[in-house]
Amino acid sequence: MARGALKIVTIGGGSSYTPELIEGYIKRAHELPIKEIWLVDIEAGKEKLEIVGEMAKRMVKAAGLDWTVNLTLNRREALKDADFVSTQFRVGLLEARIKDERIPLSHGILGQETNGAGGMFKAFRTIPVILSIIEDMKELCPDAWLVNFTNPAGMVTEAAIKWGGWTRTVGLCNVPIMHTKMASRILGIPEDELFIKYAGLNHFHWHRVWDKTGKERTMEIIDKLFKADEQDSVVGNIFAAGLGYDLIKDLGMLPCAYHRYYYAQKDMLDHSIEEFKAGKTRAQVVKATEDRLFELYKDPNLDYKPKELEQRGGTHYSDAACEMIASIYNDKGTEMVVSAQNNGTIVDLPYDCVVETTGRVTAHGFESYNWGTFPAGQRGILQGMKGMEETVIRAAIEGNYGAALQAFTVNPLVPGGTIAKELLDQMLYAHKDFLPQFADKIKEIELLQPETVSYVDELMKSNVPSQEAKDFRRPTFSDAK
Repeated sequence: MARGALKIVTIGGGSSYTPELIEGYIKRAHELPIKEIWLVDIEAGKEKLEIVGEMAKRMVKAAGLDWTVNLTLNRREALKDADFVSTQFRVGLLEARIKDERIPLSHGILGQETNGAGGMFKAFRTIPVILSIIEDMKELCPDAWLVNFTNPAGMVTEAAIKWGGWTRTVGLCNVPIMHTKMASRILGIPEDELFIKYAGLNHFHWHRVWDKTGKERTMEIIDKLFKADEQDSVVGNIFAAGLGYDLIKDLGMLPCAYHRYYYAQKDMLDHSIEEFKAGKTRAQVVKATEDRLFELYKDPNLDYKPKELEQRGGTHYSDAACEMIASIYNDKGTEMVVSAQNNGTIVDLPYDCVVETTGRVTAHGFESYNWGTFPAGQRGILQGMKGMEETVIRAAIEGNYGAALQAFTVNPLVPGGTIAKELLDQMLYAHKDFLPQFADKIKEIELLQPETVSYVDELMKSNVPSQEAKDFRRPTFSDAK
């Protein structure tokens, strides 16, 4: 990378996360010779972009920095000669996430941002957009790094690298940071005196912990965390359903917080259904939180990240995204957890697929630490999840309805058969404005399935489900176990 003044672009710049990102850059001003920051959004996000963009300018000014903060709806203008491009966008905005959660839950099926039906549909909407961004980057900033924070981060990163051919792509998540802090807190050992090795997929990894003497402390954490009557999910927006101590002890490694959706499937589903009945799914809560945040951001005197942003769920975002950029630019070799190509790191998965692992970040990219193979229990579910992810990516790119139905069928959180097809069709119709690759199938649904159209339209009229939806719950895969 050429040395000199940096141009950094953030796509999805009108996000409520942006102040955290700006704070991270300010903290690293001594490492990053930033000249320009460009915040990019779409017409539907224009108002939020202007609000958060003006706040970003105030933050930079308060820090005494001479950076230029530019706001634009023209992505190509922003990308011209960029050095780093970060992505934090949400296709369809939070209204799309509300649909991702509420439509499956109306059938007694988990709806969640990156898991189950909701996660697959977020991928269907997002992957074509990341590939279109890459096409612009090939023309306008061919040497730039793409730092992806857009969920589902693992699948989006894999699409960018394998299908888009943009090998200068890294995927990031704040969840490993939270797990690291948890391990430090439980053991009473500073984070920099621990070595934590992560391996798996984004939102589906396991990890082990050692101290600076080389002693493994994983089982000690398991004993302290999972023997307790009240467990800590680590991630504030994930319900802390109890995980059986015997199960986790036998794993011999610590699961990701998101494993609760699989290891405690029924408890997590029951909790989500209660939220749904109360009109308080996670997306609805987040939307209310965002509304409050943007009211704060409007304050012309606010020139720092407000504490309320931590309620949004993106805590430590800048610790990941900004440190990644600083480490690449300065060849720091920072130890991080990254979604990147496997390259043999996890023997149980395809060589060219994207995995989430621990490694070092250098000027030439990410060098992962070898993990090897998993025990049979983890290996089986991991391989199944990767196969599902690869099928989702193919469906998203090709607009392949059969592949989408196959992905629904093999996903552990979606019952197969008639209900998988019914749910898929309902969600295709619900998201029709953001799924041009499925346009022909959606037209067919609108013409031939009036019951699908009426069901979705009625469900989405109100934040509170109808009595029929409240009482209706189909048996799920987890119920049958």
